[in-house]
Amino acid sequence: MAGRAQPVSRTLAVGGAPAALLLLLTLGTLGAVFLRARAMGSLGPADWAAVRFTLWQALLSASLSTLLAVPVARALARRSFPGRGLLIALLGAPFILPVIVAVMGLLAVFGRAGVLNAGLGALGLPAVSIYGLQGVVLAHVFFNLPLATRLLVQAWLDIPAERFRLAASLGMGPSEVARFLERPMLRSALPGIFLAIFLICLTSFAVALTLGGGPRATTVELAIYQAFRFDFDLGRAAMLGLLQVALCLAASVVAIGVAAPSAFGAGLDRRVARWDASSRWLKAQDATILLLTAGFLLLPLAMITLRGLPALPGLPGPVWAASLRSLLVALASATLTLLLALPMALAIARARPAPARTLEALAMLPLATSPLVLGTGLFLLLRPYADPATLALPVTAAANATLALPFALRILLPAARTCEADFGRLADSLDLRGLARLRLLTLPRLTRPLRFAGGLAAALSMGDLGVIALFADPETATLPLQLYRLMAAYRMADAAGAAVLLLGLSFALFWIIDRGGHPNAGS
Repeated sequence: MAGRAQPVSRTLAVGGAPAALLLLLTLGTLGAVFLRARAMGSLGPADWAAVRFTLWQALLSASLSTLLAVPVARALARRSFPGRGLLIALLGAPFILPVIVAVMGLLAVFGRAGVLNAGLGALGLPAVSIYGLQGVVLAHVFFNLPLATRLLVQAWLDIPAERFRLAASLGMGPSEVARFLERPMLRSALPGIFLAIFLICLTSFAVALTLGGGPRATTVELAIYQAFRFDFDLGRAAMLGLLQVALCLAASVVAIGVAAPSAFGAGLDRRVARWDASSRWLKAQDATILLLTAGFLLLPLAMITLRGLPALPGLPGPVWAASLRSLLVALASATLTLLLALPMALAIARARPAPARTLEALAMLPLATSPLVLGTGLFLLLRPYADPATLALPVTAAANATLALPFALRILLPAARTCEADFGRLADSLDLRGLARLRLLTLPRLTRPLRFAGGLAAALSMGDLGVIALFADPETATLPLQLYRLMAAYRMADAAGAAVLLLGLSFALFWIIDRGGHPNAGS
């Protein structure tokens, strides 16, 4: 044990630097808003109603997203068919979409004049409303089901192929495989996935703004927006922001406490063969699940594409300039995300339980922090020293990297823990440390999750409309901000074309960075 103390302490020191930066960017910006506020605002009945609605819709949305993702991920993990890699990439498209663009697609399918209500009307059935709680939950499931599915597919592939070979040699059927292999894996993976989605839904803004349906469907994030935008009550907004952080931290503690290690041991990285799932009934079941999921997720995207493609060639020059700025910001943000997430993941994997849990909880702080509070705090901190508009793009890249860090860490952490558990003692006995350990052991074992995390961070930054809205002038607008400006000017044809361009660039960026990162890539 003494021989491990020094390398572990150095790893913790390296991993602690990103954690300190997170504290500065999250709690530091919240503190800046507190200091700017003249007095602490009191929370009224409407604010507490917003808290109750926020918790209820986040619980429903996260539960449905994670539970529905289990059969979808299982079907993808145990089937091999032409176009499987493309399907996995396409199923990730909704999560990397800008929220307002995806909401436009959902309205085209489920809205008052959408495809669904048109079909119901033709059958003489009453129309359904997408506004209110049901619309908020539907949109959140649309966004987060692909994320939960992709993370669960990764967790399924972390079960060594040798375990399935052993199960087949012992004559285990689907129920036994589920009991002894799949359920322990789900016990380990689901709490963290549920937590990430719960925090996303807890801090949701654009979905609740467009589909909330009035005061009874107001979230805490909307209440913060109203306190800033209409009342300029920074004290009340800061109180709501602090309450949101407390709720998110409480959820993090519960989820981390519920999670349990799967302890499958090391494998030889062989291709997984699933003899337990060869029956025609299971093949038909998996095919039906994948078809229904693909229809639910891809139909809104198809509607967006069909409406926007005709306007794409005639887009004005500022839209193309904004696209280039978005690409540069996205690449910078993805690079910074990986530079922060990798040392934190390695530090958590090598640390003892108490420090590991502390670092893991700190890594969730960006999800717990309101983007509106983060942006306002950065504005207040920078304003005395420089014009925030001149720093719009670097600050946006840094903020986007901060907000993407929890997702990247959640992707990297299982692989980092497996690598440390399987090969850490051997590496220590060979005195393999520092850059040599990173080059020879860590990076080869983490290539696939690193690609996925980098692609996801770049795509999320590409479609983000948060901090840039507070800082940017017309010369530094990104593509999402340019899209919003087109919509505000009622140039809907150009807005549809810009939406298709944003969709294509986000997906292409994710695909290029993540290529080879999907299961059995290149095999």
